[in-house]
Amino acid sequence: MSLDLPKPITDYFSSDRVDPDAAVQCFTDNAVVKDEGRTYMGSAAIKEWKGGSSKKYTYTIEPLAAEEVAGKTVVTGHVTGNFPGSPVDLRFSFGLDGAKIASLEITL
Repeated sequence: MSLDLPKPITDYFSSDRVDPDAAVQCFTDNAVVKDEGRTYMGSAAIKEWKGGSSKKYTYTIEPLAAEEVAGKTVVTGHVTGNFPGSPVDLRFSFGLDGAKIASLEITL
């Protein structure tokens, strides 16, 4: 399924597993990411989060649906990999600031 997503979100999903450094470039310098009960603030922390998850797990994300909710783009993605509970559908709630991601919260 092809979704009409904003460019920073498309860039994030296309670079996520292939090039974690490129995925980090999709974020603003002071972006905030919430994932697995932890909060990562700023480029250095997001780079650590992205690099850690890429080393820890092998996975793919297939965006299935998107909607606008309270000013955020919420993408439902089917995630398959070598992590506990795989496969799972996760919600990626993106807050954008111009051409970059200012916030991302990943939830069930």
